[in-house]
Amino acid sequence: MNILESLEWRYATKKFDSNKILSSEIIQRLSVAFNLTATSYGLQPVKLKIVQNKALQAKMRDASMRQKQVATASHVLVFCIENKVDKTFIDSYFETIKNTREGDGKGLEGYHKVLIERFSVLTEEQIKEWATKQAYIALGNLLTVCAVEKVDSCPMEGFIPNEIDALLNLEKENLSSVLLLPIGIRASDDKNAIHKKVRRPLGDIVALIS
Repeated sequence: MNILESLEWRYATKKFDSNKILSSEIIQRLSVAFNLTATSYGLQPVKLKIVQNKALQAKMRDASMRQKQVATASHVLVFCIENKVDKTFIDSYFETIKNTREGDGKGLEGYHKVLIERFSVLTEEQIKEWATKQAYIALGNLLTVCAVEKVDSCPMEGFIPNEIDALLNLEKENLSSVLLLPIGIRASDDKNAIHKKVRRPLGDIVALIS
């Protein structure tokens, strides 16, 4: 399928075939795609937790308004944000640049200083809001990659973050959960699969300004 056919194929899967498990190769490709996602300043204030444990998924379902897709999915992707983006975090980013580019950090000193100054005046709440926006960028990217890979998915905001954080011990890593993405293979009796995709007319939402 081409990219548009893939996007037409996807829908918010509400019921997965719990007997079908995605291959490790597919999970690896999704992981790499997550890591390649664009983020503001390139800072990557996001992490991805991949849950493949039915007992844990059942507990996560209880913390997700008992939505069955969390329990029946092959895997549940948990999009997390860093709770703190400070000088240490930013210094680490620039160290990664130097290591990746074999010591070439020339011309970045000013940018490095600007980022430290910019984030030093932000409140913790402002940083979390900014980081959450980066998680949504990653979610959008993975939804498209899933469609291309013929992996069914269902993006979710409907869960209790504090309970998911506790189940995954995220506080120990100074992380907070902000989005869930159950993934797998749709069940043959998922009624949502037969519904036509509903979208506004293209001319209502896209305008060319020349």
